[in-house]
Amino acid sequence: MSELPQLDEQQVLPMEEETTGYEVISSDEVDRTVASIEEMMSRIQSENIRAILDEAADEIYSLVYSESIHDAEAA
Repeated sequence: MSELPQLDEQQVLPMEEETTGYEVISSDEVDRTVASIEEMMSRIQSENIRAILDEAADEIYSLVYSESIHDAEAA
C-alpha cells in the first residue's frame, strides 16, 4: 500500500443498502482502521490469515484513496 497525503475532506460513498443512500467515511477513520489491521497482522503467524487481512486493509484503504488516485491521474 503506497503512502498518500491524508485527505482533509470526507468522502461520501454509496452504501450497499438501498434505503440509506450514502455514508460519509472520513480519511481519519480509514487510516485508523488500516493501522489497526496492520498492527494485528504483525502478531498473526498464519500466512493465509495475514493475506486475508492485507486484502481487507487494501479494500478499506481504497474506500477513500482510490478515488483520489484516479483524480490525480486524470489531471
